Amino acid sequence: MWNEEEYLHRALNAARELGDELVAGGVVGDYEMIVVDDASTDATPQLADAAAASDRRVRVVHHPVNRKLGGSIKSGFAAATGDVVLYTDADLPFDMREVHKALRLMHQYEADIVAAYRLDRTGEGYVRVVYSFFYNLLVRALFGCRFRDVNFAFKLVRRSALDAVTLHSEGSFIDAELMVGARKRGLNVVQFGVDYFPRTRGVSTLSSPAVIVKILKEAWSLRKELNALRPVST
Repeated sequence: MWNEEEYLHRALNAARELGDELVAGGVVGDYEMIVVDDASTDATPQLADAAAASDRRVRVVHHPVNRKLGGSIKSGFAAATGDVVLYTDADLPFDMREVHKALRLMHQYEADIVAAYRLDRTGEGYVRVVYSFFYNLLVRALFGCRFRDVNFAFKLVRRSALDAVTLHSEGSFIDAELMVGARKRGLNVVQFGVDYFPRTRGVSTLSSPAVIVKILKEAWSLRKELNALRPVST
């Protein structure tokens, strides 16, 4: 979360409702909610700390300096203690109940990662749709991996997959690095479509020129390392 004071409680409430449903249904034994505060300048840090003080399942990681998406995801993954980790953005881009389906798919198809793609992206504007289209083509061209929507913030990941893939990206290439790294390591990545709900509060910076330039630089600098990965020995 970076300056997400308007979304923090909504995100935590949605995650808490999902977690309670999963526990009640016997799908999981327990759950935790990790908030990564990426050096926010609004009330996000204080609100997150207050939420953690009132709920033992909420834990907060504070960045002293802004580390962007990649740094935030790496901090969150490192802090997570569960056997399965869900990563998403604070602005609730999908219905949290889709996680029920993702967990079923993970079990039924013995998937290491279940990642969602957006069924309809036009709600966020056609410019971002075009950006995403060419980005997915770029990932396929550089790494030989085909994904429907590699940068969507819905990744359900087994702990074993996180142990098998070392992440380096500090920027928004982190999603592709995770997915490509998993494929190169011979892990099973399953994708499924979900309805997408565009942000209605706050400001997204994910399609800014600086973010796009950083993605391209990281993709190019990591291409040899990722393409050199081989399947995990079993």
